[in-house]
Amino acid sequence: MQTHIVSYSGGLSSFLCARRVQEEHGDPVLLFLDTKTEDEDLYRFLDDTSKFMDVEVTTVADGRDVWQVFNDVRYMGNSRRDPCSKHLKRDLAKKWVKEHYGPEECVLYVGIGWEEINRLEAIEGNWSPYTVKAPMVEPPYLSRHDMIEEVKSMGIEPPRLYAMGFQHNNCGGFCVKTGQAQFRLLLREFPDRYRHHEEQQEKLFKKIGAHGTIRMQRDNKLQYLSMREFREHVERQGAVDEFDFGGCGCFI
Repeated sequence: MQTHIVSYSGGLSSFLCARRVQEEHGDPVLLFLDTKTEDEDLYRFLDDTSKFMDVEVTTVADGRDVWQVFNDVRYMGNSRRDPCSKHLKRDLAKKWVKEHYGPEECVLYVGIGWEEINRLEAIEGNWSPYTVKAPMVEPPYLSRHDMIEEVKSMGIEPPRLYAMGFQHNNCGGFCVKTGQAQFRLLLREFPDRYRHHEEQQEKLFKKIGAHGTIRMQRDNKLQYLSMREFREHVERQGAVDEFDFGGCGCFI
């Protein structure tokens, strides 16, 4: 009998993916990769959904947070290269799965939705020869609003980051792959958290050589701003691309 393993990120889609797997196959393994950079409310959501499903969450952690990884590899993650998710999620997930199950002994599930089906082929290739499925790309198709309402109908409060406007519930709203709109949102909703990341970035830049990470057009040319420079830009009422939220796909 195969074991069914869900990449349990702490987001809406991964929970509803797990529910579909549970309804079809019975209790799955809920595999949570902890980056030690998460919002406090993510752990509350994990606990609430675990109790609802009556399935314990299997937590695996490297032990480092994202800044410890950047310092260890002497590289600042960005939209092109993300050593944080490589070391804290992808490699760790593969190591755990391979130590416990062979390719014929399990099926892996990811919570990508129907609007992200174009990503499925890359995920399957990344995990080959393991079988990967994405139940949320199948009907009934759910929008973000639909998912929030479905979770609420179960008596579970959705993660607070969604109500604040964040596109995902990973790394406390911080992500090296994200864009201008989300960095500004992080600054507005969690100024202390933004300052922490800014300070960590400044320390890293002193170690490896200063460079930017937030991509934006300024003065009619493409520039890469540090978090400090971006904060100062926002504080001066500088323009920000309202639709540039970037993307996050750590497990793949």
